[in-house]
Amino acid sequence: VQNIGAYGMEVKDSITKVHTLEIKNKEVRIFSNKDCEFSYRNSTFKKDKEKKFIITKVEFKLSKEPLNKTTYGAIKEELKNLKLKANPGAIAEAVIKIRNRKLPNPKVLGNSGSFFKNPVIETTKFEALKKEFPEMVGYTISNSQTKIAAGWLIENAGLKGYRKADAGVHKNQALVLVNYGNASGTEIINLAKEIQQKVKDKYGISIEPEVSIL
Repeated sequence: VQNIGAYGMEVKDSITKVHTLEIKNKEVRIFSNKDCEFSYRNSTFKKDKEKKFIITKVEFKLSKEPLNKTTYGAIKEELKNLKLKANPGAIAEAVIKIRNRKLPNPKVLGNSGSFFKNPVIETTKFEALKKEFPEMVGYTISNSQTKIAAGWLIENAGLKGYRKADAGVHKNQALVLVNYGNASGTEIINLAKEIQQKVKDKYGISIEPEVSIL
């Protein structure tokens, strides 16, 4: 449970309880939403409690009122192309179509989805970078901080579609690292480190893995 999210929504907004089994003493423990300490792509289960609990069940509370959030990403444009009005079913259809176009099927091409988190930087730094890179994509999250699209950073560092042996960056979505068949875990990690360094060299921004590396 690491607070996945996309298109302006996060799973933390729907989770009420997380049921676990503590590995050390085999005791059942239930965490409330607050206990989970959710944040951007993070929770207590990815920090101090990682590898200490087995999650057995997650309880959700869904809204009875449709949220119809269409302002993020390409959802509004996709709904227009599909000639659909905004409602939960139509938005779900639009998201699925967008994801199917952008993301590789793990049954066909090995991948773990988005490999990197979107970095959060000071808004003053973002504004300075925008002068040099006008097309840089950022989302305001507070008066002083801006979230940068990591996929944009990787793509514009010339790495979209980049491949080293059987480890590569997906041709349609630069956030996704793929295994073309025989890449080892070490080769994937080395590719990730190379990407991190090139992004750091070009923009002065550090990007961190979203995945948990065992």
